[in-house]
Amino acid sequence: MHGFPIDRRGFIGGSDARIVMGDREDSLIRLWREKRGEREPEDLSRNLLVQLGRATEQVNVAWYQMNTGQVVVDAQRRIFHPVHRWMAATLDGRIQETGEVFEAKFMLPWNFSQETAAEKHMAQLQHNMWVVAARSAVLSVITGGGQWIEIKIHADPLYQHLLLTAEKKFWRCVQSGELPALFNIETPRPRLEAIKVVDMSTSNQWAELAGTYLRTRDAHGEHETAKADLKKLMPEDAKEATGHGIKAKRSKSGAISFEAQGTEGSDAPVQ
Repeated sequence: MHGFPIDRRGFIGGSDARIVMGDREDSLIRLWREKRGEREPEDLSRNLLVQLGRATEQVNVAWYQMNTGQVVVDAQRRIFHPVHRWMAATLDGRIQETGEVFEAKFMLPWNFSQETAAEKHMAQLQHNMWVVAARSAVLSVITGGGQWIEIKIHADPLYQHLLLTAEKKFWRCVQSGELPALFNIETPRPRLEAIKVVDMSTSNQWAELAGTYLRTRDAHGEHETAKADLKKLMPEDAKEATGHGIKAKRSKSGAISFEAQGTEGSDAPVQ
């Protein structure tokens, strides 16, 4: 799937977007020199992670299609933005039925999380969605631990605006010869669909809070029921009602609040 020669000097692609929006100045300067033709692109033939990603790409697509019933098309199709011709996306594919951008990735299992994966590839995904005018993207991840994870990422108009601004400035630097500077744009927190079922049995904090919840659940229910019934008993024309250790007050908006009447000066509001 990567058999054709790739000359990436004439445009900013999705993988470039990650560098442009990143926080490593050395990588940004290296990319700038590559785009200007002042140095050869980095040789990734001996980068094992990159090669694993390429080697598992077809497996990734096949596994995604088998598990979702969706069809991935346009594999390795290069698309240029209709207006900004210096922007392009070389797609791993698109989902035939929805038009979503499809991105296949291989990641190591250590400290893996959906949030980390989405954040790591956010710039690339938002760039590609912008180029092809897609509203969402599918990140299909195979980990070295034998897991397959599907993550859906939605287009973020604000982040895409910042990304476009940064890429425009970078491309002007490529054309003018001016050294680019880091743009220091924070990656947005990805909005992920809640699809996982997790076991919190090993969390001590969860255990402590769960015990408190179970211990106070019945008392809380009785408290809420009593409060609702007391509100019903309070006459509609009453501003304040007292008796048996509590005071009820009606606000100007009609809301009723309660206070416990203990010793003088120790009244506390009851919610």
